Amino acid sequence: MKKQRLLILGSTGSIGKNTLDVASRHPDRIEVFALSANTQVDLMFAQCVQHQPRFAVMVSEPHAQVLAEKVHAHGLRTQVLSGAAALDELASHPDVDSVMAAIVGAAGLSSCLAAAQAGKRLLLANKEALVVGGEVFLAAVKQGGATLLPIDSEHSAIFQSLPDDASTWSRRVRKIILTASGGPFRQRDPATLKEVTPEEACAHPNWVMGRKISVDSATMMNKALEVIEARYLFGLTGEKLEVLIHPQSIVHSMVQYHDTSVVAQLGVPDMRAPIAYGLAWPERFESGAAHLDFAALPAMHFEAPDPARFPGLPLAWQALAAPLGTPVVLNAANEVGVDAFLNRRIRFDQIHAVNLAALSGVLPTPPHGLEDLLALDAEVRSFAAQQVQAWAT
Repeated sequence: MKKQRLLILGSTGSIGKNTLDVASRHPDRIEVFALSANTQVDLMFAQCVQHQPRFAVMVSEPHAQVLAEKVHAHGLRTQVLSGAAALDELASHPDVDSVMAAIVGAAGLSSCLAAAQAGKRLLLANKEALVVGGEVFLAAVKQGGATLLPIDSEHSAIFQSLPDDASTWSRRVRKIILTASGGPFRQRDPATLKEVTPEEACAHPNWVMGRKISVDSATMMNKALEVIEARYLFGLTGEKLEVLIHPQSIVHSMVQYHDTSVVAQLGVPDMRAPIAYGLAWPERFESGAAHLDFAALPAMHFEAPDPARFPGLPLAWQALAAPLGTPVVLNAANEVGVDAFLNRRIRFDQIHAVNLAALSGVLPTPPHGLEDLLALDAEVRSFAAQQVQAWAT
């Protein structure tokens, strides 16, 4: 059996590290062909030592120089590249079979498009590729003949719960139910949310994640973005998408059919399970995650999201009903707001205020390609940064 040659975009992040863990369990099936990171030189060097990739990319040129010196001194065969253009080059490299897209935020869009246009097996952990890319990204997938496999635990669960024949989804499915843990503030008094610190927002009760997505989980903006992602992944209208809070994070998402049957995917909260599913699809292999012990499970319950605690969640449906490009506005504003909060420039509750200001202050023109998407993204970031500056001074 031919080995699957894998590029991991964002190998030093949580998804990237988990992907390497799964890949290391199947050396007969997966070859780590290339890795990429932004600035984490020491961790990238350790990954190069362990996995011996043919290429390693540091987006930052100074950090690439440091990594190259370490690689050379150690006598590794890995070739070190730098810059965002190198990500696109590797994503479309003829020797790459599969691309794990795990770069956080809109920064991962260009390389995702390159992989899609090159017809790769694209394991999508970067939800912004669909939230920002939308119709442009789907067109690239279709044109390139790429295989698109969702890696977010919720979207992987939906994918596993749907029929194999995608042409029947809109006819057979009554609704998709995305589950959410509710994050660290599910029971917190909404009046106190303005006092939340970055440390509190990043302390997720169930999942180990990066700081940006942890804050998104605390505001439930991650679920708003996942609703938009589900719209594009599964071709269903916003009316067929629902969110329920499930604090135990055992049921990862559900599909309800017109005959009232519900198909759900269950598992322990461990990202290695959906990663292994994506890497092995349409087969399955061992992930390293613990097996679910039903006899030891806690009681599970579900509840509707509280709009007072999570006012950002309804913005997903608002963005989907608005002109094309509006999800770009929401995503870019949120990235600026979250960064400002993590750097203690605005309060936790002001992240939502940044998003609302951008949605009302920036009228998007429907984007037709990557340049349009990036231009709109930059416009929104500038607008949101001005809002942050006004509140921070």
